[in-house]
Amino acid sequence: MTPQESAGLESHLVIVDCQKGDSLLNQGVHEMEQYFILDGVLKRVVANQQAKEMILRFAAERDMETSYAAWRLGTPAPYSIVSVTKARVAKLPMPEWVAFLESHREIKQSFEYQVMELMSEIMAHTITLHLLDAPGRVKRFLRKHPELFDRIPKKELASYLNLSAETLSRLKQRGKI
Repeated sequence: MTPQESAGLESHLVIVDCQKGDSLLNQGVHEMEQYFILDGVLKRVVANQQAKEMILRFAAERDMETSYAAWRLGTPAPYSIVSVTKARVAKLPMPEWVAFLESHREIKQSFEYQVMELMSEIMAHTITLHLLDAPGRVKRFLRKHPELFDRIPKKELASYLNLSAETLSRLKQRGKI
């Protein structure tokens, strides 16, 4: 983004300080926003009707969270976005973000490509949960996101990897990770 493009976007942004566990987006809503993470860690999480949750991804500084695809399709948010740690986020309503994208073709193309990469990453994670054993899932996470390993509470990380916190701790103690 050029300095002029950044300045044009900044006037629409609202900065929000989040505490651990704060929800930025609730699954099922139609009012969506675009989030830029300035500090901290967020998670994308989906829940079934029995409130059983599955963490789809983590995102940290210099990353973003979005429900752009759902907004474009006119469907409700298919997941929630929740703060995993204390976080600071810049946000703007999705209609304003889309208007910005429509007036900046190259940024829109890059953003839509990034959204597709995120969807692919989530699909790969879901497949990994079925194909790899516990040590393999942890090793894959460490390979893909080494910067997050010590920042995410182990209970959250274990949930993301479909492990118990005890199993994750045991793997760590045995030097398997």
